[in-house]
Amino acid sequence: MSFSDPIQHGLPHRAPFIFVDRVLAAEPPRNAVCEVVFASGTPFFAGHFPNHPLVPGVILTEALAQTAGIAAGNPGNGRNYHLAAIRQMKFVAQVLPEQTIRLEATARGSMEGLLQFEVRATVDGNTAAEGVVILAVA
Repeated sequence: MSFSDPIQHGLPHRAPFIFVDRVLAAEPPRNAVCEVVFASGTPFFAGHFPNHPLVPGVILTEALAQTAGIAAGNPGNGRNYHLAAIRQMKFVAQVLPEQTIRLEATARGSMEGLLQFEVRATVDGNTAAEGVVILAVA
């Protein structure tokens, strides 16, 4: 399996707001599989939560939206996709620092510049978060 940098796949985000470490597979505009590991020294763990650090659900959701952006591919003309909506997002397991999080996005439909993706984050094969994100051409 070949790993690649998410920026090579057109992801417009940059540090400190890029939450995808590696692209494992990408077949725009259908799907993408990525990974991320949040180091224990990541600043948000100091407040979420002291003495029991957890990856915040909003960060997992953003990582999944970024994975969906990689799955969507580049719409051209220097434009990118932006998160337009989050639907039915569920957080079913805690994610801890240093765990490898597998991020998956699969296209489910499109309409008038909007793309809908089913997304899922797993740790060791167990679902941690799942739902639907909708991207819009910026």
